[in-house]
Amino acid sequence: MTVIRKIRGLVLSLLLLCTISANRLQAQNVHSDKGNGTYTNPLVSADFPDPDVICVGDTYYMVTTTMFIFPGVTVLKSRDLVNWSYCSNAVPRLDFSKCYDLDSCNRYGHGQWATSMKYHNGKFYLLFITLNEGGFMCTADKAEGPWHITHLPKGFYDPGLFFDDNGKVYVAKGYNKISITEVNDSLIAIGPDSLVFEGNIRKGLEGTHVYKINGYYYLYCTYGGRDGMQVALRSKNIYGPYEQKLLLYDTTEGINYGIHQGALIQTQTGEWWTILFVDSGPFGRFPSLQPVTWKDGWPMIGVSGKAVTTYKKPNVGKIYPIKDLPTSDEFNEKKLGMQWGWNHNPDSTKWSLTKKPGYLRLMTASQTQDFRMARNTLTQRPFAKHDQNIPTIATTKIDVGHMKEGDITGLAVFQDPYAYIGIKENNGKQYIIMVNNGKTIDSALTNTSIIYFRTIASNANIKASFQYSTDNKVFKSLGNDLTMRFSLKIFTGNKFCLFNYATKELGGYVDVDWFRVQ
Repeated sequence: MTVIRKIRGLVLSLLLLCTISANRLQAQNVHSDKGNGTYTNPLVSADFPDPDVICVGDTYYMVTTTMFIFPGVTVLKSRDLVNWSYCSNAVPRLDFSKCYDLDSCNRYGHGQWATSMKYHNGKFYLLFITLNEGGFMCTADKAEGPWHITHLPKGFYDPGLFFDDNGKVYVAKGYNKISITEVNDSLIAIGPDSLVFEGNIRKGLEGTHVYKINGYYYLYCTYGGRDGMQVALRSKNIYGPYEQKLLLYDTTEGINYGIHQGALIQTQTGEWWTILFVDSGPFGRFPSLQPVTWKDGWPMIGVSGKAVTTYKKPNVGKIYPIKDLPTSDEFNEKKLGMQWGWNHNPDSTKWSLTKKPGYLRLMTASQTQDFRMARNTLTQRPFAKHDQNIPTIATTKIDVGHMKEGDITGLAVFQDPYAYIGIKENNGKQYIIMVNNGKTIDSALTNTSIIYFRTIASNANIKASFQYSTDNKVFKSLGNDLTMRFSLKIFTGNKFCLFNYATKELGGYVDVDWFRVQ
């Protein structure tokens, strides 16, 4: 059986190597830009939900939901609405509850929600709510930061911040019952919550953004859910009465199913577009770029009532180069790349990029028996490929020579359920283990100080498998497949995770040499 197992592992590794070699270029390129004047949705094939987008000068900025990941409240920027790069993570951490430190409780499925972004009088504004702590405002002179965060006395659910041309400031908010509240420049309420519309297509009207176009106030909203629909409400008065128009309800199976919730954008050349999102499987909710045409004063989305898949790029007056968001990391810099985020607030004293230059050192930061409660778990969004038949492959190299009794380190795919491949120090020996949602499926004794872990995850077939190697050449499968889900208990897409935690005592550490996505 041992010989058969070795042969099986060798064959799998050779097949994987052939797949990687044949598809290397297209597997690395996850951008939407086709290079011929067109683009293909998803706009970004990763978990960037609840987008709000604004244009300042010749640059577009998009903010998305990150919930319990920090640094969070990710802001992206683009010059053409198609090619995006990281701009900033506006909130380094939230210190408003011990739950953000995974101290006997957590904020899975909670944290920062559906942010509204505006630029007014030379300042950027972000307004969001957490279900437990209420409202927050972030301000900055530049979208790159630094951002200043203020805890507001009143929170607004799914807020839509709006600076009117008469000097007044309003926030639209609510679930099914949409209200308008007048606020001051500090976004503190100075008026009552005035109910202006109650959803009547079905329950769940939310995600409101506010615009004033040609004398009309538009509340750009969604009826949420996997089969979401996008609507607009309009009125000549901010307080209504409002009339409603269904703009898009596309239930075509595939990447446009249930496209909803996002922002209206006008380009420098006068074109109108919208960026919405689609529930896209276990990898999360992917943004989608759709054309907008105005008909009888309503912003109609897509073409002939359907969302587009491949379409001509927006005309922004210039042509800009193709960009890919980063994934792989050699850990050669003095700070983490903006693609990374910690699961809840990190303990900054328990990780380092300088103690061993060229490596990420992860010291055990908490003692727990539950992987979900392990501090300093470093996460990254996996990107799906536009060719859904190509899986996403993440590999990491870890020096495990300084672990302590009971320590567990490795590479995970995390949501609910989760799974990982790792090493556990037990009675002075090290065992490679594969754990699927808390249950150890398989293990193998090892005596190496350098180990390579790999996961092969497919958003299309919702499976993730796990492998290990001692030489980065021959990889052996261990355990079984994780059947990935997108569970509302977590409410973000599955994440790749690097982790190291203690079950018995603190003091151990590992050094991660690199993390590479193929």
